[in-house]
Amino acid sequence: MQNRWIRLLFWLGLMAVLTLIAVVGWVLVCRDAQSTVALKWLQLLQSIATFLAPAILCAWLWDEHQQPFAWLKMNHAPAWQDVLLVLAIMLCALPAINLLADLNSRVVLPESLSGLEQWMKTREQEAADLTRRFLQADNIGTVMLNIGLMALLPALGEEISFRGTLQQTLSNHQSPITNHVAIWATAIVFSAIHIQFYGFVPRMLMGAMFGYIFVWSGNLWLPVIMHFTNNAVAVITYSILGESADNKNIADTIGAGDTWWLGVLSLIITCLGLLIFYRRTHTR
Repeated sequence: MQNRWIRLLFWLGLMAVLTLIAVVGWVLVCRDAQSTVALKWLQLLQSIATFLAPAILCAWLWDEHQQPFAWLKMNHAPAWQDVLLVLAIMLCALPAINLLADLNSRVVLPESLSGLEQWMKTREQEAADLTRRFLQADNIGTVMLNIGLMALLPALGEEISFRGTLQQTLSNHQSPITNHVAIWATAIVFSAIHIQFYGFVPRMLMGAMFGYIFVWSGNLWLPVIMHFTNNAVAVITYSILGESADNKNIADTIGAGDTWWLGVLSLIITCLGLLIFYRRTHTR
């Protein structure tokens, strides 16, 4: 237990140091800190310094053979049947995620917390505005760059950090209860770190889904693929539909509002897909 907390503190300290170095370097080099290009560079540096580099370095130190990708359970490719199944689960889950996000956004805090609620709404709007700036693209090259920066890098970095490092460090393979606690604790941290409170619940549940897929399969590539699919669909959809209010409504709210029944159906199909995956991995 003590070794587990020492590892977590070391990992967090390494994250803090590398992130500070990256941000200081960006400030010193960047001339126009508010430009979209500069902010994209900051996103790239933070993805590497905060999520990728610390986790891989820790895995290298903690594996007795200095094989970080073996420790992270990324040293072998998943079966193609598993890849197809998790892709189907993730795509089927999108309307359910929209439904849960819609319900989450309807939460109203007590009057005594009105200041906090206003801050949360402001933070949510700022995040949405920044995302729209990042997603603006007038050619296929920029779209591909956005997919790499906003879908691939976050999927790799966040899964390696949260499921690969945090969840594995908290887990105790001798105690199933501890494993469930590790999955849900990691999912809560995963959602909270995005600082987007009106999407907290769906993001937490999605993180838990990634965590269970990782535990059942023993392969981190599957959560990475699911995470990438979720992000890439958002980037590609925005690139195709643009900034039209009507189009954005179709892309972001299918499964919510008048189409709530699609969200419910999506939730049922997603649960059945997870059950099929669980039985498949345990039978194997």
